Amino acid sequence: MERNPGAITSPFAILAFVIGIILGIIIILVVNYIRNKSEEKKATNLIDQAKKDAEKQKRDTLLELKEESYRLKQETDKEVKEKKAEIKESEERLLQREKNLDNREEMLQKRDTMLDQKDNNLLSKAKDLQDKEAKIDELMKSELEQLEKIAKFSKEKAHDMIMKRVEENMSLEIANYIKEQEAEAKLKANETAKSLIVSSMQRYSNDVANEQTVSTITLPNDEMKGRLIGREGRNIRTIESVTGVDLIIDDTPEAIVISSFDPLRREIAKITIETLIKDGRIHPARIEEVYDKVSKDINEKITEMGNDACYELGLSKVDPKVVNLIGKLHFRTSYGQNALQHSKEVGHLCGLMAAELGENVQLAKRAGLLHDIGKSIDFEVDGSHVELGEEIAKKYHEDPVVINAIKSHHGDAEPTSIIAILVQVADTLSAARPGARNDSLENYIKRLEELEEIGNSFEGVEKTYAMQAGREVRVMVKPDEVDDSTSYKIAREMKEKIENELQYPGTIKITVIRETRAQEEAR
Repeated sequence: MERNPGAITSPFAILAFVIGIILGIIIILVVNYIRNKSEEKKATNLIDQAKKDAEKQKRDTLLELKEESYRLKQETDKEVKEKKAEIKESEERLLQREKNLDNREEMLQKRDTMLDQKDNNLLSKAKDLQDKEAKIDELMKSELEQLEKIAKFSKEKAHDMIMKRVEENMSLEIANYIKEQEAEAKLKANETAKSLIVSSMQRYSNDVANEQTVSTITLPNDEMKGRLIGREGRNIRTIESVTGVDLIIDDTPEAIVISSFDPLRREIAKITIETLIKDGRIHPARIEEVYDKVSKDINEKITEMGNDACYELGLSKVDPKVVNLIGKLHFRTSYGQNALQHSKEVGHLCGLMAAELGENVQLAKRAGLLHDIGKSIDFEVDGSHVELGEEIAKKYHEDPVVINAIKSHHGDAEPTSIIAILVQVADTLSAARPGARNDSLENYIKRLEELEEIGNSFEGVEKTYAMQAGREVRVMVKPDEVDDSTSYKIAREMKEKIENELQYPGTIKITVIRETRAQEEAR
């Protein structure tokens, strides 16, 4: 019987196939096992590396924290030192100011003591003079009595006899004497007329008052406030220390305020800050650079304005330093009125009046322009502007008439010339003319309202009107409730109430109006 070869090989093939599958599975498992081991080893290595990196990062972070802590400590120590230096500087300034006040108080005490001594000496001399005059009167009376006894004439009889003889024998001499006196009077008439005119102009004088110590700067945006303050306030401290002003930065939108009693410093600070805002570079070094440049430009501008003022008034031979002081007056305001403009107005007025009176026009203009020259330095040096102006005029060898005009224009001394009196008059006219000096609008409105309220408070008053900028009050009363005598009473009581309750310049005219109308209509 023959065997089928396919039947013999078939089980072997199946067995080989199964073995192959088993071996494949085993190989796959071995490969997966080896791969898993390799992945675990890699993961372990990655974990170890991550731990090492974390330790290194931790060490680096600690080192950076230590360095940052040291830097902050250094900056804090530096800032504390700066604050201590500022406090020490402030204390030194306060001590110096206190010392100056003590010296000034001591000088005032010495001056009071000297004045008391002079008063005592004057009283003693006045008493001596009175005693001497009494003795002289007694001697003259005694001599007169003795003369009457010797002459056997009374005083009245002798007087009548002498006058009769003089009248008879000296009529021609008397006529000549009268003629000479008339001629002398004509010679003195011109001078007397000048004094009368000046005296009349002095009576026209009047004063007004106001004040200005701050400037406002408009900012492009509120972010600029932070840039002006700077990091840790360095920029604002530099601005205030360099310019010498106080910078007020508050919640006002897009605006800051510069405060200082020295208007020149305030002007320099204002231009400096505006320049920094336009430039955009704001840091301590740039602030000092811009301030130096602005100060130099302002000084040149001051000299130019002083020269223009002298040229406008036609004055020559003015010392360059005096010209600079004249220009500084542009940055001074007296009750809202520009001091340089005021001085030029006084110079022009003095020149016009001097020409009318036949006085020296150039000297009058010079005295008028320089009368307030002390105001250019009264923020830098102790003393009133009158005293400082007198010192400046003496230092630069001004004419004695100019010196006396400066000294006497506020009544601190007696004027010794017509020009000095003209300066007094022109100074008051320039200050008192309408619009020269400002008054607060709120104060003006409040004053008018208070006047009307006082008028309306009286019984029987229908309406009160404040007129002529508060210089006149017209009160309309009800004619059926108020008679003529009561209207006079209302006017008098209103006058007393205004005087007791209000503060006002000049005088207020009160008019009470009572009007009765009889009206009919014909049809």
